[in-house]
Amino acid sequence: MKQVIIVRNDLGMSKGKLAVQVAHASVMAAFEAFRSKKEWFEEWWKSGQKKIVVKVSGEMELLELYEKAVRNGLPASLVKDAGLTELPPGTTTAAAVGPAPDEVVDKLTGGLKLL
Repeated sequence: MKQVIIVRNDLGMSKGKLAVQVAHASVMAAFEAFRSKKEWFEEWWKSGQKKIVVKVSGEMELLELYEKAVRNGLPASLVKDAGLTELPPGTTTAAAVGPAPDEVVDKLTGGLKLL
C-alpha cells in the first residue's frame, strides 16, 4: 500500500511552501481513503504509511492524473492554495493518489519522476 503525492514543478514554490502543499494533499487523500476505502487506509496505516512524492510539469498534467484517479475509484485529493503567501488564491499546487495497492497507484503514477 502506498500514497503518491504529485506536485507541480512549474510554480517555483519555496521548499517550505512545497512541503506544506505535499502535507495538505497527503492528509486530504488519507481522509478520503478513511471514508471510502477504510480497509486500504487501515492496511496503509499499519504498514507505515508509505508515501512517494513525484513531480509534473504543469497544471494540465496534474489535473489529468487527479481526474483519472477519481474515475478509477481511487482515494484522491486536489490542493488549491489559499493565496496567503507565495501564490495567487486558487492556484492548483498538488494532488495525492491513495493510499491504495501499489500496483493500482503505479498504473497512474509509475512513469512520473521523483521530486
